[in-house]
Amino acid sequence: MFFGIAALVFALWADQFSKYMLAVNLSNGENIPFGDYFSLVKVWNTGVSFSMFNNHGDLGRIVLCVLSLVVCAFLLYWMLKEKNALKVISLGLIIGGALGNVIDRVRFGAVLDFLDFHIAGYHWPAFNLADSFICIGAGVLIVMEFLRKQKKEEEKI
Repeated sequence: MFFGIAALVFALWADQFSKYMLAVNLSNGENIPFGDYFSLVKVWNTGVSFSMFNNHGDLGRIVLCVLSLVVCAFLLYWMLKEKNALKVISLGLIIGGALGNVIDRVRFGAVLDFLDFHIAGYHWPAFNLADSFICIGAGVLIVMEFLRKQKKEEEKI
């Protein structure tokens, strides 16, 4: 349980600290390139992934916050019951990342995105550390479940 809470606090702190540093040091839309594949940018996302649902104003923001908090409550319940340390850490990362984005939506009405990757003319939408923590946590859970099912299938043989 300790590791899950530590992951949650770390994810939340790192996310909010990085957003604060970018918010005070970059102008909206400013782009600072680092080589040919990465830039720091300052963009505000009023929606969710890939700016989906970004045209729904305050109602959309409230719905996204409530939905995120409901999911966080479910994940926290799961985390409290979970025995596997890696799953607990993964759940902590997801919850911390989700809460980081909820804090932005409540404070600013949008989420600050700043990590911008591009290669060979292709451009990935900007994202932030909270998004990264959510993806890492979810990815680990998916891989663990895949490996569990694979092991179960091998035991049947």
